[in-house]
Amino acid sequence: MPHFLDVILPLPLPGCFTYILPQKWEGQVQPGCRVMVPFGRKKVYTAIVQRVHADAPVGYEVKEIADLLDTRPVLLPVQLHFWEWLADYYLCTPGDVYKAALPASMKPKGEIDAPTKTVKRRKKHADADNVESWEMPTNGNDRLNPLNEHQQQAYSDIRAAFIQKNVCLLHGVTSSGKTEIYIHLIYETLKQGKQVLYLLPEIALTTQITERLHRVFGTRLGIYHSKFSDNERMDVWQKQLSDAPFDIILGVRSSIFLPFSDLGLVIVDEEHENTYKQQDPAPRYHARNAAIVLASMYHAKVLLGTATPSVESWYNATTGKYALVELKERYQEIQLPEIIPVDIKELQHKKRMNGAFSPLLLRYIHEALDQKEQVILFQNRRGFAPMIECNTCGWVPKCKNCDVSLTYHKGLNQLTCHYCGYTYQLPRRCPACEGSDLCNRGFGTERIEDEVATLFPQARIARMDLDTTRTRTAYERIIDYFTKGKTDILIGTQMVSKGLDFDHVSVVGILNADTMMNFPDFRAYERAFQLMAQVAGRAGRKNKRGRVVLQTKSIDHPIIGQVMRNDYEQMVADQLAERQLFRYPPYYRLVYVYLKHRNEVQLELMANVMAQRLTELFDNRVLGPDKPPVARIQTLFIRKIVVKIEQHGSMVDARRLLRRVQQEMLADDRFKSLMVYYDVDPVG
Repeated sequence: MPHFLDVILPLPLPGCFTYILPQKWEGQVQPGCRVMVPFGRKKVYTAIVQRVHADAPVGYEVKEIADLLDTRPVLLPVQLHFWEWLADYYLCTPGDVYKAALPASMKPKGEIDAPTKTVKRRKKHADADNVESWEMPTNGNDRLNPLNEHQQQAYSDIRAAFIQKNVCLLHGVTSSGKTEIYIHLIYETLKQGKQVLYLLPEIALTTQITERLHRVFGTRLGIYHSKFSDNERMDVWQKQLSDAPFDIILGVRSSIFLPFSDLGLVIVDEEHENTYKQQDPAPRYHARNAAIVLASMYHAKVLLGTATPSVESWYNATTGKYALVELKERYQEIQLPEIIPVDIKELQHKKRMNGAFSPLLLRYIHEALDQKEQVILFQNRRGFAPMIECNTCGWVPKCKNCDVSLTYHKGLNQLTCHYCGYTYQLPRRCPACEGSDLCNRGFGTERIEDEVATLFPQARIARMDLDTTRTRTAYERIIDYFTKGKTDILIGTQMVSKGLDFDHVSVVGILNADTMMNFPDFRAYERAFQLMAQVAGRAGRKNKRGRVVLQTKSIDHPIIGQVMRNDYEQMVADQLAERQLFRYPPYYRLVYVYLKHRNEVQLELMANVMAQRLTELFDNRVLGPDKPPVARIQTLFIRKIVVKIEQHGSMVDARRLLRRVQQEMLADDRFKSLMVYYDVDPVG
């Protein structure tokens, strides 16, 4: 009796595809193995076997697989189940999940040579039985640091909470020593013979935390993130499938795809961070939420840690879905920093600002440098100037592919689109009026760096943003130099806000809080508080209270007072009341429906038809269609429809209805070229 394989292809196509298994490989293939399969006229792809069966398909000729790559699965049964959940919940295809999950070198592709029907592979496939595993270079010694009284209480409370709940939120102020508690929990989990997944929101954080974990756990620790080469990531994957896998994996969101034999604990550090959410391409998953589901499949526990919990996690913890443990004392009883608001609107009116700097901030920087202390300056825009404008006619250079102005990067002497990467040489004259008075508008991190170098010529300055951290070594060098005191002033975007520990930072400058508060997004208030509180938390570590200069044009905004008082509870109470009133998370779940097309007139018609059909099914819980803030990216016009679903409503039914409407739309000849995709539980 012939055997058939249902396989997942690394293509954005719904469902699985069926192939016949040649007799020579019968009995050698299991779900989770890789096979090479022909697809289309000449292409060959690496597919993942989902099912082996004897049910012959009806109605079409079944092709044979071209090659067998594994006799042992590279995907464990739990992972296949997890892939199915991700594709279903986030309204994407199994192929989308496959493309995101596996390192590229584990999915070679090629072409079929027509006369001989042999496969020409473009890349050599990985051999699951013959791979040299990447390991940390030295062994740890298992010497744990003792916990102080407050940490010990939190640790005991977490362990007690895990008896009743599978998920616990640790709400600990900045510098309270949460990482040390994590290390003790990891140690306890390893003693039970189980594995740990430790998630971080940013690659930059792995540098510092790796050193701390390595001192305790040595070669039991594996690191996994996108700054590693593809071969390094493949080696970690293969190590996890071996008889001696890493006991601890430290990594960013893609680490949730790794194979685990016996996962016992998942730690999601800085759980509030929006970088846990994958934006493009699909699957648009949230690593925190997905990790909770993954842990449940292993019957593992999850610890969410942060100084500024997401509104949803706080709501889940205070309504009993999660356990809640609080740690309100900083390590070594260091005081929270003094936060001093500065009205830069008034100072600009009086012409007392020096570029982006208030007199008070400049004075504090001078004092810190004189005392051999360090400074962090936070500006949440990269580049030199967010916008170039002609002073004569008002012309602003725009991207030819996207509806955004181009950002000026002085170091490259070019204008760049931060959406599609399009670059444009800075013109000497305005192309609209031939005027030569082209001015910079606004401040990016690159311009801040220039001004600081002029104001403080003796200071050693570094910048940490997307432009300066393209490689793994760049991250490590910037953080290492600052940690060792080789850098005096660190300028950065939100990267500098995330859980980094520096012992000699006495001054933090938040240069313009308004760029965070005035963002067109229902989470803007929450995110602004989190960013400001987290950046402020970098100040004042050992022996001295830090200072934070918070520059704003909205000095009377309620959020400024809440940040000054570190009043998270009032902020979250205000947000919950507002979101309940306007039907936003955590009281409602959101699904954003995006439609894309090259023809804006056609897109408008399509979007209106789809919104009408969705309204017939979801009633007044449908908003739009509307233009998003950036309504054209990479030459494609975009429309957005918002669907709101009550917390007690069925997401299963909602997803089924959304898929049904999409299929009906694409069945209409007028809409065949329409692109539709979804963002489930969006963060912005």
